[in-house]
Amino acid sequence: MYQLFYFPRNASWAPHMVLRELGVDHELVLVDRKTREQKSEAYLALNPTGRIPTLIDQGQIIFESGAICLHLCEKHPETGLAPTPNEQNRAEFLQQLFYLTTTVQPELMVYFYPKKHTSDPSTADQIKAVQEERVTQMFSLLDQSLKGRNFLVGDSLTLVDFYLFMVSHWASGFKTPPLSFSHLGDYLRQLASLTSIRETCEIEGTDLSIYLEKG
Repeated sequence: MYQLFYFPRNASWAPHMVLRELGVDHELVLVDRKTREQKSEAYLALNPTGRIPTLIDQGQIIFESGAICLHLCEKHPETGLAPTPNEQNRAEFLQQLFYLTTTVQPELMVYFYPKKHTSDPSTADQIKAVQEERVTQMFSLLDQSLKGRNFLVGDSLTLVDFYLFMVSHWASGFKTPPLSFSHLGDYLRQLASLTSIRETCEIEGTDLSIYLEKG
């Protein structure tokens, strides 16, 4: 059985959705960010970065959301959530996975925590505004990538779809939110109807009502 150390709508959200989609036995272990439990001695012994999530797989400890998702999907190749090295769309899959995990997600973190990225707290609002513009442009590129497609890569669901859903939801408060884009918006509404996503959101207490309205 897998153990996922999580906090609702944190970076553990994508691994949680992947676990639900895989349909494998797993245990959720809440790490309370409100009390900074992720910085506790016990949690740091598991994950020295002091960040969420962490996965335990038969004694093996794994952290970093993208790594956890890829590990899970490659352990269960029959699901097709991660194209194999011999499949034609493997390169595109890796490209999108790394774009989401090493470009979009880090830029979003600067937006959410601007004071951590400056020695002058008075510039935080300016940083936040610039980051929103930068990330919105990234969503615009992803919107174009989804033109004529139901999934981000290939013709079937893969882990990058869950990852894109996660980072898109994080940006739902933007002046130009991901849902406002034509292709990306339709895609997100389609994903929100998936059983695995609905079940994950029910467990984590995430409201999906914004995906029920169009326009």
